Amino acid sequence: MRAVAVVVVTWNSAAVLPGFLAALPDGMAGLDYRLVVADNGSCDDTVELLRVLAPDATVVETGRNAGYAAGVNAALGAAGEYGVALVCNPDIRMRQGCAKRLVDSLGDGVGIAVPLLYEEGRDTPHHSLRRESSVLRALGEAVIGNTRAGRFPALSELVTDAAAYRRPTRADWATGALMALSEDCLAACGPWDESFFLYSEETEYCLRARDLGYATQLEPAAEAVHLGGDSQVSPRLWTLLTLNRVRLYRRRHGPLATAAFRTAVLLRETARAALGRPAARAAAAALVRPGALRATPGPWATTARSEPTGRPSTTHSQGGS
Repeated sequence: MRAVAVVVVTWNSAAVLPGFLAALPDGMAGLDYRLVVADNGSCDDTVELLRVLAPDATVVETGRNAGYAAGVNAALGAAGEYGVALVCNPDIRMRQGCAKRLVDSLGDGVGIAVPLLYEEGRDTPHHSLRRESSVLRALGEAVIGNTRAGRFPALSELVTDAAAYRRPTRADWATGALMALSEDCLAACGPWDESFFLYSEETEYCLRARDLGYATQLEPAAEAVHLGGDSQVSPRLWTLLTLNRVRLYRRRHGPLATAAFRTAVLLRETARAALGRPAARAAAAALVRPGALRATPGPWATTARSEPTGRPSTTHSQGGS
């Protein structure tokens, strides 16, 4: 099999990059791989660290904070010949043999494989599997919270059934912190959608792959630790996440359904704003602004990534209970 392209997007990631690189040999055990890093204009010593700690890596400097999807596309374009792409955040710590188990699970209809994700210091896995958005699911999350609603597939995007995380399980999409993409899936889907500067890009990609016949599947034997991000506490990040969620829904549905979905999401954020959550207050205010759903990544380009991980966590991208 041809080498696996390990694709990483960085932005001021110097604090987490050494740990990622230290865990990489164990995580990639049994595979021939090539590390390709797209750096989105880091102002710290991310690139210098790469030159020292990973001298054989291919480093693509985009020269600007171009967004996560643009970084993935730039890295894939520079990777040369490869059989499978492993797209991962620099705040991922793969456990022994993680990547090979993901690669081995590809095929037979599976185009995207994801591992069991853990938070640092926790023994229980993330609920990283998701169902496609619907008006009813948005309402369920607004009224009873996504964790509680997750017990009822019709009422939440979040898959919370513990059994689903103990066996290979297919889902509409999954947290994008670490994904193995098959060669066939990559060829069929084409580039990642750069109109989503941050958040929902992995959702769009998984749904597009599913529509083309390539499923997203959890491989529980593959494990990784995700240090996570601050999307739940940062008003800017949470607002961007929320708007992109509605934008993606609008792309796949008509105007009436989108209006209903937007209203349900607004209800959810308004309820949480009433509980004193600043991030929800900011998201609710943005949802009612005229033109809020336009694809305008520019204003976020210098502020959206407020933590040094290259891409803030989407593990909790449907947010709280």
